[in-house]
Amino acid sequence: MGVARLLPGGPVADRVLGEVAAEVVALRAAGVTPSLATVLVGDDDASAGYIRIKQRQAAELGFVSPHVRLPASASQVDLHRVIEDFNADRGVHGVLVQHPVPGGLDYGRALQVLDPDKDVDGMHPVNLGRLALGLPGPVPCTPAGIEALLAFHGVSVAGREVVVLGRGATLGRPLAMLLAQKRATANAAVTVVHTGVAGIVRPEHVRPGAVVVGGGVRYAGRRLLPDVDPSCARVAGAITPRVGGVGPTTVAMLFRNSVGAVRRAVGG
Repeated sequence: MGVARLLPGGPVADRVLGEVAAEVVALRAAGVTPSLATVLVGDDDASAGYIRIKQRQAAELGFVSPHVRLPASASQVDLHRVIEDFNADRGVHGVLVQHPVPGGLDYGRALQVLDPDKDVDGMHPVNLGRLALGLPGPVPCTPAGIEALLAFHGVSVAGREVVVLGRGATLGRPLAMLLAQKRATANAAVTVVHTGVAGIVRPEHVRPGAVVVGGGVRYAGRRLLPDVDPSCARVAGAITPRVGGVGPTTVAMLFRNSVGAVRRAVGG
């Protein structure tokens, strides 16, 4: 048994962000200042850290990034009001509501308040419907990043069997729809198998030489617990690294969606 070829996400993200940066330069030259608004509810350190990363990246790319932080005691009405204000603001092109929200709030209800054309996560029901029908629109960031990562590294899935572990609305379900579409970087025969848990994918579950992409993760405190056990690298032909695989591509696709939101707002 050998050691699998690594499929890092960093180079993929660099290419996508380079394309986004060029788009932003063109937009600014045309008098348009791209704007990505962020909303954070509560005091979760990990969520606050993710928002800082996204705001820092926004600044580097030339976006302005208005931010609202609500206390953990905020009501559903408070959250909806912030989203509605950003919907009405023509200077704001994209809106990101950081997930998860505190337990007393309903993220799904808040998402439905958001203007689907400003939904940079691609998670609004309208945008998931667009994905299901193969219509243009923002695609959920992690699935889009996985498709881009495979294409970048020359892993063709067309006509091949792809197993997606997990059927959640943020990853498994949209990834299955995306990879099944008739497109050069997709067109796979996709099987969806229920739910992932930390460490569930082990070497005995991997066909020798298969390509393994670890997209599902959980945390125990600050400790990262991936669904794919690192020992799978002994059997797989290619595998994403434990750190620096799907994560960078997810952030890159957020900004691809964000510049798409600007284009929709200004008419192409």
